[in-house]
Amino acid sequence: MSIRVLLADDQPLVRAALNMVITDTADVHVVGEAGDGHEAVRLTGELAPDVVVMDIRMPGMDGIEATRRITTGTSAARVVVLTTFDEDDYVYGALRAGASGFLVKDMALDDILAAVRVVAAGDALIAPSVTRRLIKDFADRPGATPPGRRELDGITNREREVLTLVGRGLSNTEIAEELCLSVATAKTYLTRLLAKLDARDRVHLVILAYEAGLVAP
Repeated sequence: MSIRVLLADDQPLVRAALNMVITDTADVHVVGEAGDGHEAVRLTGELAPDVVVMDIRMPGMDGIEATRRITTGTSAARVVVLTTFDEDDYVYGALRAGASGFLVKDMALDDILAAVRVVAAGDALIAPSVTRRLIKDFADRPGATPPGRRELDGITNREREVLTLVGRGLSNTEIAEELCLSVATAKTYLTRLLAKLDARDRVHLVILAYEAGLVAP
């Protein structure tokens, strides 16, 4: 089944570049393009994409608010944030708004396409290097939640270990190797954590791991 993608970016060149690489694939196709957040929300409702590739800085409604409206509405679409990390102070807010992935615009187009496939499959995508920078960015802000404030009631010691490794940006395979588990068992622990902590996805678990003080900048 083909993955339906909506591109939301106020730069036509960015949309054109993404559209070009997606057009050459058999399993992904673009169903629409939006130049601002309002249009992204409207087209998500009308076109029912599987994935919305969302810029943050857009005129009118920005990508954070658009992401929040999409993920809290009736749409089943998942949002991938695509932005310039070094210049953008709103990445953490976008992830808290419900984004399932975080990409930077200087990534290779093929890598962005691969990320769309990962998110469409129900997983979340956040690279270890980005995880570290994201946590540091959040921790350095005035009024950020200090580590240790978040309680993790109801999880076992092993689940806490898994959550710590998720917070460090490790993949399921790396978690399995670190804890001498099978990959299937690591996935089971991850599923339990998502349910027990009422987390949306892997990105949300990273945030919870930081807020609980399990990982630090």
